[in-house]
Order: sequence, then C-alpha cells, then structure tokens
Amino acid sequence: MYTVLAGGVGAARFLRGLTAAVPADEVVAIVNVGDDLTRLGLRICPDLDSITYWLGGVVHPAQQWGRADERFTVAEELARFGHEPWFTLGDRDLAVHLHRTMRLREGAPLSVVSGEVARAFGVDVRLLPATDDEVATRITTADGRDLHFQEYWVRERAAPEVAHVRLAGAEDARPAPGVVEALVDADAILIAPSNPVVSIDTILAVPGIAEAVRTSPAPVVGVSPIIGGEVVRGMAHRLLPVVGAEVSAAGVAHHYGALLDGWVIDQQDAELRDVVAAAGPRCVATDTMMDDPAVAAALARTCLRLAEEVRR
Repeated sequence: MYTVLAGGVGAARFLRGLTAAVPADEVVAIVNVGDDLTRLGLRICPDLDSITYWLGGVVHPAQQWGRADERFTVAEELARFGHEPWFTLGDRDLAVHLHRTMRLREGAPLSVVSGEVARAFGVDVRLLPATDDEVATRITTADGRDLHFQEYWVRERAAPEVAHVRLAGAEDARPAPGVVEALVDADAILIAPSNPVVSIDTILAVPGIAEAVRTSPAPVVGVSPIIGGEVVRGMAHRLLPVVGAEVSAAGVAHHYGALLDGWVIDQQDAELRDVVAAAGPRCVATDTMMDDPAVAAALARTCLRLAEEVRR
C-alpha cells in the first residue's frame, strides 16, 4: 500500500502518475480538508473534489480544477438575487456538493461520503479526508483581519500580507477512520508536491497524524513543490516565509525536517542535492514538471525507487 499526503492540483497530478506506476487500488490519499467551506448552505471540499475530478478524467483541462464542459446557469440566476459571485459554483459541481451536503445531514461522515463520490467517478484510489471533523485554515493578515483560506485565496487573490496561518479546530479533531492505519501499514509514505503550509501542514496539524508518520516503519519520500526557486502553482511563496521557510527546494525539505527520509527535487535544482542531504534525507533530482502524464508516472517511479533505497 502506498499512502500519499495530498492537497490541490500538484497532488492530483502526482496521483495520476502514481496510478500509472502501481495499481490504483493500492493507493490511499490522505487529503487536506482545511480549504473546505460552507457556501450557499452546501459543504464544499475543493481538494477532495479536484483530486476526484483529475483521477476520474473529468477535470477542466485549462483551469486544472473544476469540471470540464461546465455550465453556470445556477450561478447566473443567483446573481439576480444579489449573491456575491466571488466563489462561483458550476452546475455539474453543484450536484456533487448537493449530494455531499445531503449525506452529511443524514449523519454520514465525510470519509464515507468521499468514498461514494470517488466511486461515482470511477476512482479506485482510496480518498480519505484527513479528518471527518470540520476544521478550517484561517489566515491572519498583517492588517489584523482573520480570513478563511478561500476568502484570502479566491476573494482577495492572495493579495494581503500574511502574518499567521492556523488550522482552526485542529485541537479537537481526530484522524478520519483508516488514516492512521494507512500510514502505519504503508509500504511507502509519499508527500505530494502540494503547498507545504496550507495543504501538508494542515494535514499534519490533525492530532495523531504527524505522530503516525514519524513512527511508521515506512520510508517517507516527498516531492518539492518549488522548481528553480519558483512555485509551480498557487501562493506557497507568500506563505513559506510566514512559517520561517525559504522559498526553495531545500527550504521546503528543511521545513519538513525529520519527517523526511527522501526528497525529490527538479533537475533545475540539482545543485541543492548536497544541501538537502546534509540535513538528513537522501535527495535525487529529476523532471518534476508534470504537465505530461508520462513525466508524472516517471516521477512516481523515482519516488518509489528512492523509498526502496531508503528501506534497504
């Protein structure tokens, strides 16, 4: 079993590659839920949905999130009533949120509902939310405002200077059923090239998950989300300095610290291999830009080989 800590498009692309390297039913993805929010009375899980749409082959090819062939009839009608359009939901996407919200109100936990949604899209990877409890990534801005992550990222386009990031509700949350077991029993634990601060750290903030990663006998191998000192997508460059991390492949490795046994960086950053290795994890450089599915599959195989080397 291969267990992946996952959030966002980077994780979705990596998981697509991993399922080309190993059978999909041998993969478990533990997915960030700090981005989740309630909008128009509906529970929305952006990372779970993006990964589902990617693996199900229905993601919007240009956006790399949301549904392909999407329509926005409902959103256009809602605008008639004065609803703010900052977080727009497409018609096909709404069906997923309606199903999820209905099932949650019936008492089904998010982990069960996520499995239902994955199966509906033909996804064989087991998608587990980090927790069934409601948690939320909160951004404290330099001017003193407390924003939900989606308000910061979507509504304000990551423009405000950030003073602090936290996962609200984490102290009372518990790992979703199967999460700890997927880490303890894994053949390898892989950290996807996701945003370290608001995807991976928010998974590890759920009590019990970081400890399960640390104590698992499985090798832990991560992929850098930084290539040539630049982010591939998103706003990690705005948030890494907030947690005291350098915006570089080596900086992210140092941020994860003792969790890592292996670290995969892009070939553009090959000169950093010794810097990373001096801090502990074995480090290899390869092509990590996963625009081509074949590159994603090759990257996954590199991670698995590195995990095996660490194990030996």
